[in-house]
Amino acid sequence: MKLSAEQIGRFDRDGYLFFPSHFTAEEVGRLLAEVPALFAEHRPENVRERGSDAVRTCFAAHMFSPAFARLARHPRMVEPVKQVFGEDVYMHQFKINGKMAFDGEVWQWHQDYGTWVNDDSMPEARAMNVAIFLDEVTEFNGPLMFIPGSHTLGVLEAGHDTTTTSYPLWTIDHATISRLVARGGLVMPPARISRRGTASRST
Repeated sequence: MKLSAEQIGRFDRDGYLFFPSHFTAEEVGRLLAEVPALFAEHRPENVRERGSDAVRTCFAAHMFSPAFARLARHPRMVEPVKQVFGEDVYMHQFKINGKMAFDGEVWQWHQDYGTWVNDDSMPEARAMNVAIFLDEVTEFNGPLMFIPGSHTLGVLEAGHDTTTTSYPLWTIDHATISRLVARGGLVMPPARISRRGTASRST
């Protein structure tokens, strides 16, 4: 897959692209069918929510799941990223995020690079997130949200939140998020929540 000039321009402007049906329903179904068994394993890669056996995040599934190993190397995942960077790439982090219905812990507003620079010593913000939605995502089930154009402001000041959830995260304060939303709006792929950019959060 190759990105068009229009898509690259939109990515530069907004900080994200969304591709409905980039993987077929059958392909996504195969991945989703693997998740219960992965989440059932009691291994260090599975971070569980406080007071619950529910998995919040399963790290590095591409290292022990053949299906997710294939996904991590799939040309539809890798080639657009190589095109944007103009060079070969490597996998810094791979994870499956779960969201328990009704009682699942919040995902605070954050930039992933805030964690990568502070916890992993990543030298510069030259990285990209690629997310595959395994379940249907709507405004009713804790969707991932973006603030268009917020990536153009560089690395935002973040605080290390070690108390809100079981997963320590470098988070952005509410005043900053309010200011960014007033500036660029709020979107939930594939829907646009407000009129009018990349910090992200899942409620």
